[in-house]
Amino acid sequence: MKLDQVANSGNDEFYTPEYAIKPLFNYIKPNSTIWCPFDEEQSLFVKLFREEGHEVIATHINTGTDFFNCEIPSCDYVISNPPYSRKGEVLQRLFDIGKPFAMLIGVVGLFESQKRFEMFANNDFEILYMNRRVAYFKDYCEQKPSLNPPFSSVYLCKGILPKQIVFEEINKAG
Repeated sequence: MKLDQVANSGNDEFYTPEYAIKPLFNYIKPNSTIWCPFDEEQSLFVKLFREEGHEVIATHINTGTDFFNCEIPSCDYVISNPPYSRKGEVLQRLFDIGKPFAMLIGVVGLFESQKRFEMFANNDFEILYMNRRVAYFKDYCEQKPSLNPPFSSVYLCKGILPKQIVFEEINKAG
């Protein structure tokens, strides 16, 4: 997610805690191949899905793979926490690719542009709401969560959830 260098936001490289990834386990078929296009090997998405028995393809702009200009790997799902400043572009590319996906994104401003309004109006999608806000962190060595995140996050999905809106409880304590 160092795409913030491209977007000049300086605010796109935040990592997802384990408790915010686990709700997806209920919806991913066993032994799937998952592409995590914004994740390096230390990502908890990569580690946890592998622990669950999935094959994971981890790619990241830091390791030479630009999501917007790469060949799409053979996979069953595309799952990650994309760069916040480019979430609209990421979602449009995912709709265009056509593979099932789940992207953890902040809901602030998600539907607040004509371009995104049209994108969502013209594509089927699902949303997984969690009962708590996700406290992202900046350093894998010291996974110190951000305090009182100012926004809620949801998984915006296509082809993964059993109905359009799903609610999951998360346990931040463990």
